[in-house]
Amino acid sequence: MTTSPPTANLFMLSAPSGAGKTTLLDALLKDMPQLTLSISYTTRKKRPREKEGEDYYFVSDAAFEDLQQTGGFLEHAKVFNHQYGTPKAEIEQQLAQGNDVMLEIDWQGAQQVRQLMPDSTSIFLLPPSLETLAARLTKRNQDNPDVIAARMAKARAEIAHYNEYDFLVVNDNFDQALADLKAIIISKRLSRPLQTQKYTALLANLLAK
Repeated sequence: MTTSPPTANLFMLSAPSGAGKTTLLDALLKDMPQLTLSISYTTRKKRPREKEGEDYYFVSDAAFEDLQQTGGFLEHAKVFNHQYGTPKAEIEQQLAQGNDVMLEIDWQGAQQVRQLMPDSTSIFLLPPSLETLAARLTKRNQDNPDVIAARMAKARAEIAHYNEYDFLVVNDNFDQALADLKAIIISKRLSRPLQTQKYTALLANLLAK
């Protein structure tokens, strides 16, 4: 990334599986103009109702490795035996056009992004309890019991990284969690660096002697 003044914000949202981040993101994107979701690459198979180029770019292991070797990813990580990567060029283009970008990302990827883009804003989504998390994973009926057990075993380890994030949101009440996410985005849009760039002419006029 360049060292020129910021024109938009990069957000990262992390959560254990079943915390509800996908549903919240769908609602958030509908309500927040100039916010785009980065579409990641993955080597896992497409689930029912998922769409190529909307949920993920589904690629082979070989294709993923080629992108990795040529520097095509801002970050990449292996999760549950599958590779995930965030395309670098697409994010840079969106930010340069003044569009905020949201990454749906795990804690490993978030650590990599912070190293390259320290001005990014990270949010961790918490479930109200582990019991609720288990119930949500079972209810969505996408994984077998062994996979659900593995996800639950990993949830505590993921949640343990909460203190690396700028903001915490608890998804107990959907409407409240959505309002909290909107508030974070709005507050970052009103930050001094972005507002200074947006209102350069106004500030110059106000301070003119």
